[in-house]
Amino acid sequence: MAKTLLKISVVYFMIGVAFGLYMSFTHIFNMTTVHVHISLLGWMSLALIGLFYHHYPNLEKTGLAKAHFWLHNIGLPVMMIAIALAISGAGDVFFKIATTGGVLTLIGIFCFGFNILMNLDRRLA
Repeated sequence: MAKTLLKISVVYFMIGVAFGLYMSFTHIFNMTTVHVHISLLGWMSLALIGLFYHHYPNLEKTGLAKAHFWLHNIGLPVMMIAIALAISGAGDVFFKIATTGGVLTLIGIFCFGFNILMNLDRRLA
């Protein structure tokens, strides 16, 4: 799982930088929220989590790690796409969809946090 998270984080890094460069070229900065969340919750957070799991391989064997992986990697793209659509004027319903994606991501991050707090010092079989 560690390597997969690191690879996914690099994809978010490329998307975030490309998106930022697009905003710079066009001087359209209304999508700054999307750019920042892709960079922080995608690139930085997933890279750090991948490094945690690489350094402490017992952590990635837990149900909390698996729950975090799926919730984060489903919730974040849903949230980012929905925010972009909402900001673009596609409809207010996308703010509700973005909130749903955000809640999934938050629950996933809490799974990661609890996994670290409960299992960092444990040796799992």
